[in-house]
Amino acid sequence: MGKCNGRCTLVGVCCLQLIAALERQIFDFLGYQWVPILANFLHIMAVILGIFGTIQYRSKYLIMYAVWLVLWVGWNAFIICFYLEVGHLSQDRDFIMTFNTSLHRSWWMENGPGCLVTPVMNSNLAPEDHHVITVTGCLLDYQYIEVVSSAMQIFLALFGFVYACYVSKVFMEEEDSFDFIGGFDSYGYQAPQKTSHLQLQPLYTSG
Repeated sequence: MGKCNGRCTLVGVCCLQLIAALERQIFDFLGYQWVPILANFLHIMAVILGIFGTIQYRSKYLIMYAVWLVLWVGWNAFIICFYLEVGHLSQDRDFIMTFNTSLHRSWWMENGPGCLVTPVMNSNLAPEDHHVITVTGCLLDYQYIEVVSSAMQIFLALFGFVYACYVSKVFMEEEDSFDFIGGFDSYGYQAPQKTSHLQLQPLYTSG
């Protein structure tokens, strides 16, 4: 029963991770955030691997899933530090999220709750193919929306890591207790040997 509960809980956590990652992927696509898009894609693949490993009793897949979650927590911690501009990080100077290929920001910057976007006409500050805008009236700044999203990812990842370690441990204990390939050999089992009931009779020939 404990194994079933652990497996069911892990599958549930993985499904929540999958939903949260797909939701995040959509908004990162809308904001042209190429680095997060790549990271989200890898995360989605790892979560699918975790679900498959849980359903198919594959402890190795769960271990790979757990290792990825450690990296995923680190990535989301970096995103939190980036948007809060911890240390020398600066959103106005560092365009890490777009591989430094464009000046695009988070989609929430212009589309956050209550945000009013006003274009600045005839501005010399805008590079080619870009425009300058002012954003006012936001109920919650886009930085904090991104921070909350990353914090939720970390929360789900921690739950997934704990349950992945627990379920994989249960799977490995079962594999050690009974070897599916040579399980009968460990108990000294030997297949019955067939005995022949035929007796050879001498053959006599007359000269």
